[in-house]
Amino acid sequence: MTSDTITVQRTILAPADRIFALLSDAARHSELDGSGTVRGTREASQPLELGSKFGMAMHMGIGYRTMNEVVEFEPDRRIAWRTTGAKGLIGGRVWRYELEPVGGGTLVKETWDVSKDRQRFFLKRSPMAPAAKVGMRRTLDRIASLLEE
Repeated sequence: MTSDTITVQRTILAPADRIFALLSDAARHSELDGSGTVRGTREASQPLELGSKFGMAMHMGIGYRTMNEVVEFEPDRRIAWRTTGAKGLIGGRVWRYELEPVGGGTLVKETWDVSKDRQRFFLKRSPMAPAAKVGMRRTLDRIASLLEE
């Protein structure tokens, strides 16, 4: 990985508002997660908005928890959250989704941005980057299977 970001994209045959509603419901993130690491929210979920914070139970070999904060928010167009763990001592990567209406559906771009992550050097050189890309493709496939008519 030479860049600080990885982006995958796919056209999904569903309107942007339905895709955005799914992405902005943290309680449903385990349904759409293509990496298999997201287990569920740690508390009752409210629709996300700019500045929302939500915890997530995760599992990658062992169970762990993350705290997430919505850092970008444009209804039906873009949502992104920054993920940290270990009381903010690790993490800082941003998961971003951008939605663009196209004929018959929505172009969805998912980006993994480690430019401000505390483990940036390690992440760019580890097997996590290629694994993230595979998981991201699966995530877009899962969104499509949940929403395409």
